[in-house]
Amino acid sequence: MLLPRTSSLLSDDAVRHGFFTRKGGVSHGRGDLNCGASDHDDPKHVAENRARVAAYLGGRLQGVSQCHSADVVTLTTLQEVGQMPSADALVTNVPGLALTILTADCGPILFHDPVAQVIGAAHSGWRGSVQAIAARTVEAMVAIGADPSRIRAVLGPTIAQSSYEVGPDFQNHLAPVTHQPMRYLHPSDKDGHWMFNLPALIGDQLAALVGQSDVLDADTYALEDQFFSYRRSTHRREPDYGRQMSGICLVVD
Repeated sequence: MLLPRTSSLLSDDAVRHGFFTRKGGVSHGRGDLNCGASDHDDPKHVAENRARVAAYLGGRLQGVSQCHSADVVTLTTLQEVGQMPSADALVTNVPGLALTILTADCGPILFHDPVAQVIGAAHSGWRGSVQAIAARTVEAMVAIGADPSRIRAVLGPTIAQSSYEVGPDFQNHLAPVTHQPMRYLHPSDKDGHWMFNLPALIGDQLAALVGQSDVLDADTYALEDQFFSYRRSTHRREPDYGRQMSGICLVVD
């Protein structure tokens, strides 16, 4: 059974959304809902997992080949389903298209303008955040009828500051987006290193961009029974890691 995280901001009869966990699937011999291609998962299992997400959202899944960019794809017809351009966000006003993002620590953001009925989904790690992927997504939504003041945006489960150690020079990466990089950094136990608050950075960006925003409090690294985590798997030298899916879809009348 799928039990995705949801937000009241996106609770609307016209849309279905979910920040899916690792539970409710058929992968890895323990029922993982891995929705990303992997050398360590049976493609048939991934296909079944994705089919379950599609059934929950009530639409055909559309994703992108994520590359930590600020590129956004606008989908205007159902015929575009199946293409996988390199980008990190999607927007549409077409019912039945389920916009999806895969993550395993980075931030999944879902957007909805309930008046114009325009939706969006974005993948925002630190690189995407620095390149303003959220702002580019809002711009693309506006281009097909949305109004920033009406847009509701929610950041789903993301690696928390207590789990995200970065190197001595990381504050330089934040310079393009903030004059106060230390707002998002706290000294770690390792000399010269920092603990980075990615959810706070994305949350501040969303608050400045849209009419209403929310940040779900769920650390993908720490909550192992609920979420996949690239960083956790790397620390353990595991051969691979799963990816959870987040998605939003305009309901078909």
